Amino acid sequence: MNTADAELWDWMRILIGDGVPPIFLLEVVLRIVVVYLLLIFSMRIMGKRMSALISRNEMIAMISLAAAVGIPIQDPERGLLPAFIIAGVVIGVQRIVSTNTMKNPGFESLVVGNVGSLAADGRLELVNMRKSRVTRERMLTEIRLKEVVSLGRVQRAYLEANGSFTIYLHEDHEREGLCILPGWDKEYLDELQVVDGKYACGSCGNMLESQKKPDEKCGHCGHNEWYKAVKA
Repeated sequence: MNTADAELWDWMRILIGDGVPPIFLLEVVLRIVVVYLLLIFSMRIMGKRMSALISRNEMIAMISLAAAVGIPIQDPERGLLPAFIIAGVVIGVQRIVSTNTMKNPGFESLVVGNVGSLAADGRLELVNMRKSRVTRERMLTEIRLKEVVSLGRVQRAYLEANGSFTIYLHEDHEREGLCILPGWDKEYLDELQVVDGKYACGSCGNMLESQKKPDEKCGHCGHNEWYKAVKA
């Protein structure tokens, strides 16, 4: 279509398209029904995992299926057979990957990924966080979602292979550690119980006993910013 042929109030062109017969709208209904059934069948073949939290290769499979079915629905000049061929290839590759990940742990680690430790015993594992590309603020957000105020409550935190976070907390609600509340929430911060004689590294949460604010570097992460530990 030439630019000169475009008119702002040409509703038939806007709604249907240029050069597309209105009867094609009925064909679109048939195409979407066929594609919908194809997707249901494909997801069913690839297993229940595809309807839950998905891994990277499963996400790739979903994106490939989406790319395969989009054009045949909208373009009257494209048939449905390529969508079936692409779906068949995607399903085949996914089945091969799933079978090999169950048989070979090394292959599973290569394709799916490993579980990463991001926190342990009230301290952030900053090196592992950098390797996993998880920012400190993202990690603290995930911990706050557990309704935790003190980093000392965290027993273990893992980044699963599918990208989700698993966090285990100490049952003791009086664990001392770094306050992870945002600094602007002064009203809530004033209500927290400060622990005398104990300081927490402002970067990783490593604890240090001292009667005054330490001027040394943290033995766990190397930073030298310290805050009084809180109990909450």
